[in-house]
Amino acid sequence: MPQLDMPLDKLRTYEGRNPRPADHDAYWAAALAELDATPPAARFSEAKVRIPNVICRDLWFAGVGGARVHARYLRPAHASGKTPCVLLFHGYSGFAGDWGNLCNWVAMGATVIALDVRGQAGESQDNQAVDGWTLQGHIVRGLGDKPERLLFRSVFLDCAQMARIALSLPEIDAARVVAHGGSQGGALTLACAALEPRVSRAAPVYPFLCDYRRVWEMDLAKDAYGELREWFRRFDPQHKRENEIFTRLGYIDCQFLAPRIRAKVLMGVGLMDNICPPSTQFAAYNKMTCPKDLLIYPDYGHEGLLGSIDTFAEFLLG
Repeated sequence: MPQLDMPLDKLRTYEGRNPRPADHDAYWAAALAELDATPPAARFSEAKVRIPNVICRDLWFAGVGGARVHARYLRPAHASGKTPCVLLFHGYSGFAGDWGNLCNWVAMGATVIALDVRGQAGESQDNQAVDGWTLQGHIVRGLGDKPERLLFRSVFLDCAQMARIALSLPEIDAARVVAHGGSQGGALTLACAALEPRVSRAAPVYPFLCDYRRVWEMDLAKDAYGELREWFRRFDPQHKRENEIFTRLGYIDCQFLAPRIRAKVLMGVGLMDNICPPSTQFAAYNKMTCPKDLLIYPDYGHEGLLGSIDTFAEFLLG
């Protein structure tokens, strides 16, 4: 079998290379306390689009730091009672997606809430001023400021806030709130399930934002991770601060949030993924102590995984 990364038997025991901050637990305890003190102030407005048999609404809510966060809400128009809810998270630089592309989940009887990540292509507000570089990349946004100013800290908390809103809605079956997404969306699926333990099932697909140092050591700090290389070239060209920087990135490394997950997890992995290397994904998967399983595609990379949509649908809603 062709091999991009480690052999599969080694992937199954790999524990990651990125350093974990000593105060990681305290960091996220403080972050969740800030979220607890942030009333979601959720409100709905009618969407401009009209799709037969589907209720389409814009959901607006408050994120930490006072940001106005947006998500798309879709529900079967003729639902007679509580429905499951699928929380959807999109890829890096994208948005929640066209309304029509979200309707497959509605056709299965689910309510859908799809997040627009702050500062990316959707309607959520990025109101966070930080010291340091803001020219390129959300991984490094806030890296030159206090650890609490890392942008993905706020994004991860937005995911948890959205889950809390879903769990509170009277039309939602709170025992069947699930999370799903690929790449950045896979990372946010992990973060959502980690920070809101009432999420019952999670299906991350080749998750981004895991094991940054491993990405660097594989010379894959390009494409989605290219901002890491650019940051070092501009601000630490001799790598004198390398351990400090990777340790700081550890606050927003999903492998260190993974042990918090209580949901049942099915994770999709392509073993030829040269965007989010398999080892980085396994670093997170191997730290989970929840019920879990893998959907492995030996010949696939960072792309659509044939047949996986059906499998994930059955897993999340079956």
